[in-house]
This record gives sequence, structure tokens and C-alpha cells, in this order.
Amino acid sequence: MKAVIVPSKGSSYRLEQVKEPVREKGQVKVKVLRAALCYRDLLQLKGFYPRMKYPVILGHEMVGEVIESDGEFKVGEKVVSTLYAADGSCRFCISGDESHCLNRLGYSEELDGFFSEYAMVRPQSLVKVPEGVREEDAVISPCVSGMIYAGLRRAGLKPGELVVVTGAGGGVGVHAVQVASALGAKVVAVTSDKEKLEVLGKYVSNVILGSKFADQVGREADVVIDTVGTPTIDESLRSLRQGGRLVQVGNVDPTSKYELRLGYVILKDLQVIGHASANRSDIEAAMRLCAEGKLRAVIAGIYGLDEIDRAFSVLLSRSRVGKVLLSPFKE
Repeated sequence: MKAVIVPSKGSSYRLEQVKEPVREKGQVKVKVLRAALCYRDLLQLKGFYPRMKYPVILGHEMVGEVIESDGEFKVGEKVVSTLYAADGSCRFCISGDESHCLNRLGYSEELDGFFSEYAMVRPQSLVKVPEGVREEDAVISPCVSGMIYAGLRRAGLKPGELVVVTGAGGGVGVHAVQVASALGAKVVAVTSDKEKLEVLGKYVSNVILGSKFADQVGREADVVIDTVGTPTIDESLRSLRQGGRLVQVGNVDPTSKYELRLGYVILKDLQVIGHASANRSDIEAAMRLCAEGKLRAVIAGIYGLDEIDRAFSVLLSRSRVGKVLLSPFKE
């Protein structure tokens, strides 16, 4: 089968013919219908994920069709996978908070990922796709819409609260504004790209253009979802009201440092929540929003595995709005 392989730390990816995986007991074999590119893939290629084993199949977002299973999942069912395989037995797994599993293994890290025609997944990672949910909506639910839903859950979002989303024109941001709106929040989208104003206007009425947005927000935000990192975090913190919550989900430049003034955080009574994942229940909730018509994936393009170079080029494009997908069986 075809797969996108990372052979060693810091090396580039390459498309190869590899042996199709053979299912072992306790595993589920899926045909990958859609996989999604993510900025995390670029960081992994640069060696910023120290737990990666090599060689490894890249890609941590997928929707697939079950083709072999022990029975928990039926052949022909569509499923998505969490970003990790939890052990199912630690105190976090038992409490339903498996994204914080003490012994979790990451797909595209310790385990092979999903930029391939077929993949082997542990059943505790899988979530069934409800009827009426498109493949494009399903594939973004673990790492994007479900992750944002989980972040807002952790932040204790209440209907009517003001949510600011930075990097709102990106693959995460354009969906974050939809999730927050679906949960009853008043949403302000922030973008640095004038060309993305029209698209964002389809999802939210208040869009701010530029890098300085705290004063325009009025420093009254209840929650800020920061999808960017060091370029925006200062304004994000300034945007928050007394007692506000910052949900930090992005970090476009891991080499850049930010000097957090603890006195500012303490005296303003802020919560800073680092966030990166979702439980299966969060993924289910995100897909319910899709089924109800409250959330729709924004797709920048769909490419075959043979077009992986072009797909990454689109991912890096500043004009891109939404997610870039791979379709392994695209002709």
C-alpha cells in the first residue's frame, strides 16, 4: 500500500510502497477514506515531538471504514480515531478523561499514523460516525472541532459569554468560531489577513483585522481561544476581563519564547489553559453539532497521496482557509 513515511528525526517525508498491515487480535483495521493535514505535521517533521519513533507513518487525523474487527465495530461502519491510544485502565480513563491517560500512545508518534491507504487502530481510540455526518466533517472532529469543544468545556464556557478567536482564518480558527457560536457564545474573530474577512463574515458578524485587537474587544472577553501562540498571546491576555480564561491551542513557532508576567496573571485573576486534545465524548459532541447543521467543515482542498507535496504547499499558503485533506484512494 502507499504511505507517507518519516524515516528519521528531522528528515523530510517520502511517499513509499509499504506492506499492508495485518490485523492482530484486539485491533481494528480500517480503510482510510480521508486524512487531514495539520500544522502539527510540520512541527513533527522539524523534530519537535521527542516521543516519535522512526520510521513512522505521518498523520494523526482520519475517518475510515472498518474492514476487519473482533466485533465491537462492525465491518462497513465509518469511524474516526482519537489522536492517541489510551490504556483504558488508568484513573483518567476510568473517569472518562482518557485524553489525559497516563500511558497513552500517540498516532503518528509512537504508533503509525494515517497518511496511508489502510491503518491499524486500537478499538479504544475509535468513535462511530453518526448518520448524516459527512466524511469531511468527521475527519476534523478529533483534532479540531472536538478539541475546541473540549477546550471550551474545560474553560467552563456559558451561553452568552464573549469568546475571541485568534488566527480565525486558519484550519483550527475557522472551526473554533463555529463551535463557540454553536455553544451559544458571542464570538469575535481575529485575523491578520484582509483576504479572509469575507469568508469569516459567513460565520461571525464581528471580525477584527490586525495584530492589535484587545482595545477593540474592550478587554471584556470571557474566553480567548488562541490558535497562534507567541505573536498573539500578549493581546489575547490583554483582551480578557478580570477572571477571564485563555485557552491556548496553537504555537506556530516553538523556538520563540514568551515572557509571562505572573503578577499580571495573578492580579487579573486569569486562567491560562494549555490544551491539545479531546476525549471520545467531546468528539461525539462535535459530530452531533455537524448532524444538527450547526457546524460544517471548511475545506481548502482534497488531494491524493501522490499529491502530498501539493497538499503541504497549500497547508503553508497564507491565503488558505480551512483544512487540507488527503483522499488515499483518489484516482
